Amino acid sequence: MNVSIIGAGMIPVREHWSKGIRELAAEAARLALEDAGIAQVDALYVGNAYGATFNQQTQLGSLIGAELGMNGIEAYTCEAGDASGGVALRTSCLAVESGLLRSALVVGVEKATDIVGPARVGARSVSLDADLESVNGVTMTALAALVMRRYMYQYDLTLSHFEGFSLNAHRNGAVNPCAMYRNKLRDGAFAKAPMIADPVSLFDCAPDGDGAAAVVVVESELAADMVPQPVQICASAVATDRFMVQDRDDPLHFEAIGKSFFGALEQAQLGREDIDLFELHDAYTIMTALALEAMGYCPPGAGWTLASDMGSSIALDGDLPLSTFGGSKSRGNPGGATGVYQAVESALQLRESAGSNQVPGARRALIQNIAGPGSTVVTHILQRQPDEA
Repeated sequence: MNVSIIGAGMIPVREHWSKGIRELAAEAARLALEDAGIAQVDALYVGNAYGATFNQQTQLGSLIGAELGMNGIEAYTCEAGDASGGVALRTSCLAVESGLLRSALVVGVEKATDIVGPARVGARSVSLDADLESVNGVTMTALAALVMRRYMYQYDLTLSHFEGFSLNAHRNGAVNPCAMYRNKLRDGAFAKAPMIADPVSLFDCAPDGDGAAAVVVVESELAADMVPQPVQICASAVATDRFMVQDRDDPLHFEAIGKSFFGALEQAQLGREDIDLFELHDAYTIMTALALEAMGYCPPGAGWTLASDMGSSIALDGDLPLSTFGGSKSRGNPGGATGVYQAVESALQLRESAGSNQVPGARRALIQNIAGPGSTVVTHILQRQPDEA
């Protein structure tokens, strides 16, 4: 693809009680614009999943554009549940790749703390089937628990087999100043945590948080003359699956993950071995295990083995670095903004500007944003832009 990131910015995932959704979005956007060294873009694409239910606010494109003083530009919201950020990034890629636009600003934002408790759970459930799931009390955590219980039964596993994923996330998040929870987990604490939806425990479920992240995207030919370290988006692919898990032939095979992943590899003309780090959608550890299996990094039922030995193989210096800034589990889960956080974090890695979270020698990163139980999957591959571009 002829598309590159020239600016990136993110704010810490927190409970931002004193700021509204437009202020959060504008703060991240200004950081990205400052990083890119520009003040204006041709279009603004907003990734947001729950503005209507969390904040009673729609038309975020126009709202945030006005906050930034960009009245009159093309601006609108891209919504695909928790994959909204990834969809917004893809929208910018398609717009710039087409030649219709020279530049675009992508902002992912979510303001979850405007409501609390059961009201927030209900507000999140709008991304599930309203007629058959949410009306009967189904939640995303409950679906993750059902899938995880089936996986544990089918492959004769215990909860402790998944511990390494959370240990790794918190180990990386502990040195990320933007992470919501910077505590390290003690060995053995994972399986003893209070249950949320058995077998999904408190240490297995990513915490909701307020956050915003942004990137500036331009044509790659322009990028090389605008900033010293542009990051090329060399692939972008989206796939969907049957909406409800119960309708799929195999509830443990997330078909859309594989389609999106292999579609991105084909676009970039790369193999699995060419990817140096992964920012996967780790809202629940079972999602990470199933994603790794769907992408062919291990056979069915063996995804958890990549997190064995306290997650040493998925650590920053491991064979397959995952969740390098803490992922959703430690960084916090900003809902529809997740995909843009992944893009910012990967851009920092490829610029070698990730500080204590740096993966040594990283040249290519894969980011994967998922909505629901693999219902919508967006995969991007980023790489250091060649000097001759």
